[in-house]
Amino acid sequence: MPKHNFKSLDYLLHGNERHRLAFEEMNRLQIFKTLQPFDPVLTGTLPIGIDIPSSDLDIICECVDHNAFAEVLVHEFGSLHNFKISTAYANNLKATICEFEFGSFVFEIFGQNLPTEEQNAYRHMIKEHTILLEKGEEFRKQIIALKLRGIKTEPAFADLLGLEGDPYKAILDY
Repeated sequence: MPKHNFKSLDYLLHGNERHRLAFEEMNRLQIFKTLQPFDPVLTGTLPIGIDIPSSDLDIICECVDHNAFAEVLVHEFGSLHNFKISTAYANNLKATICEFEFGSFVFEIFGQNLPTEEQNAYRHMIKEHTILLEKGEEFRKQIIALKLRGIKTEPAFADLLGLEGDPYKAILDY
């Protein structure tokens, strides 16, 4: 798995069948074009090749104005299957979270008033990608096996790496 620019979706074209399907469906939805003003980045398990069939497509965005961001989400995606939108706090910052189904995927769009590269989802993905490149294919298969047993991504990494404490913090400190 080579290093690549996660800000562009082109790497998905050279990935496995699920990568290509995600690329196709995101293009059909024109989601990155719609979210372009919010600096969208696909994060999570799919970009780094440790997704399982139930994995969703996580897209993080930078939104300064949560109301304007929510209006775009409702206007563009509100008619899609199982659409939901909510507000929460993540790392003491307000977050607007939108979820819906389209094609073969559940999409989750997460917006915070923080540059996408500084958001934890991006930072975790980059750190996990680096670890996967260092540890190799057998380690990747072990992560997927743990995920198939219902263990979340960061706890799976922490378990295999023998990290103590909060797995989300421990991965960033690794």
